[in-house]
Amino acid sequence: MQTFDNASSGAIVLSMAERIVENRAYLSEIDGKIGDGDHGVNMAKGFGMAAERLKGKDVALAESLDTLGTVLMTEIGGSMGPLYGVMFTEFAEKIEGVEKIDATAYSKMLHAGIEGIQSIGSAKVGDKTLIDTLVPAIEAFDKATAEGKSFSEALEALVTAAETGRDSTINLIAKIGRASRLGERSLGVLDAGATSCAIILKELSDGARARLI
Repeated sequence: MQTFDNASSGAIVLSMAERIVENRAYLSEIDGKIGDGDHGVNMAKGFGMAAERLKGKDVALAESLDTLGTVLMTEIGGSMGPLYGVMFTEFAEKIEGVEKIDATAYSKMLHAGIEGIQSIGSAKVGDKTLIDTLVPAIEAFDKATAEGKSFSEALEALVTAAETGRDSTINLIAKIGRASRLGERSLGVLDAGATSCAIILKELSDGARARLI
C-alpha cells in the first residue's frame, strides 16, 4: 500500500505558496473581469506570509497546513481568506498525528476540508466558485480508490478532475458573491477561486505523489 510520510512533507506547503505567488497577477486579472480584482494579491499575501513562517523549519505537513490556514483565517481579507483558512485547518486537524498518510487518510482530509468550507459558505456545484473545482476532484479521487486504483493513480485522477472543474466555470453564471450581480455577463470567464483551488490541489497532490513509497 502506498503512503507518504507526514513528518517530512511540510515543504509541500512551501511549493504551494510558490505557485500561488507566481500566479498572483493571473489570478487578479481573472478576478478583475467579474470581481474585485484582488484575489491574486490577497492569496499571494497570505501564502507568502505563511511561507515566511515555515521557511527553514523542518515541520510535518499537518503543522504546515495549520500554519497556512491560521494565517489565511486571521490575517487575510476578502471572502477567500476564511474559506481557504478553514479548509487548510480542517486538513491539518484530520491528519494530525497520522504518521503515514495513505489514500484513506488523504480522502478523509479532503472531505474534512470541504465540510469546513460548506459550514461557513452556501455555494454548491454550478454556482461558479471553488466548489466547482473541489467537489469533482474529491469525487474523482474516491472513485479511483473505490475502483482499486493505486494512491498515485487516484491523485492523478484528482488533479485532472480539478482542472476540468476549473474549466467548467467558464460556462457558468455566477450565483454567489460580487460576480453574481453581473448575471449572464459573468459567462465566458474562469472563476478566480476555482482557478486558485486547482493550483492548490495540483501542488498538494503532486507533492504527495512525489513522496509516495
